[in-house]
Amino acid sequence: MKLVSWNVNGLRACVTKGFTDYFQQADADIFCVQETKLQEGQIELDLGSEYRQYWNYALKKGYSGTAVFTRIPPLSVRYGMEEDSEPEGRTLTLEFEDFYLVNVYTPNAKRDLSRLEYRLEWEERFRGYLQQLDGIKPVIVCGDLNVAHQEIDLKNAKSNQGNSGFTLEERGKMTELLASGFIDTFRFFYPDRTDAYTWWSFMPKVRERNIGWRIDYFLASSRLAEHLAGAEIDCHVMGSDHCPISLTLRESFSAKPE
Repeated sequence: MKLVSWNVNGLRACVTKGFTDYFQQADADIFCVQETKLQEGQIELDLGSEYRQYWNYALKKGYSGTAVFTRIPPLSVRYGMEEDSEPEGRTLTLEFEDFYLVNVYTPNAKRDLSRLEYRLEWEERFRGYLQQLDGIKPVIVCGDLNVAHQEIDLKNAKSNQGNSGFTLEERGKMTELLASGFIDTFRFFYPDRTDAYTWWSFMPKVRERNIGWRIDYFLASSRLAEHLAGAEIDCHVMGSDHCPISLTLRESFSAKPE
């Protein structure tokens, strides 16, 4: 089973820059996107009849939002954490027979860290939510987590110390999340790989010089380790300031597309 995640930074714009071509090429069983930046009825996305589409729109126009396109019919779908609604459309949970999939767009602390306190409180709720799900069946989490966990996960660690996405507080929350029973699947396969990034600034020549951050992740319940077959970063794919990432599960792991 193959899963893909991509922060498209505006799906309507990304569609004009090759999204559909990549979607077809990826041939994923489950494809998750973040920062759709649209409302219901603002896009007609023809991905083929085998894919079901689930959308969590933000109330604010042109902001945030998540979506999941899946060949495998979910048993249930939840829009948000505590309740079945969420004003910023940041989480979308699909329950399958053998696992939960949580697609997430974690709040940004903002450049001036004005939203750091909210971000940390949100992280606490999110970890509790994942632990609750994990108590029922294994969980796969994907999306833009808006944090470079370790110095290896960004190009200029020293100069970015304390900046949004690389504060000790945000990094600490990621450490706590992993310690609560989750695997960073990319580091599971590539613990020492450097220069592996998923986001680059729009400043000139930054992406060409690969001055980036790894802030997009697939996390998995630790007990799924034996089912993990591969994790990749498709850094060559353009269309957004982020690139797609993927997770492949072994055939022994149940998947039942229609």
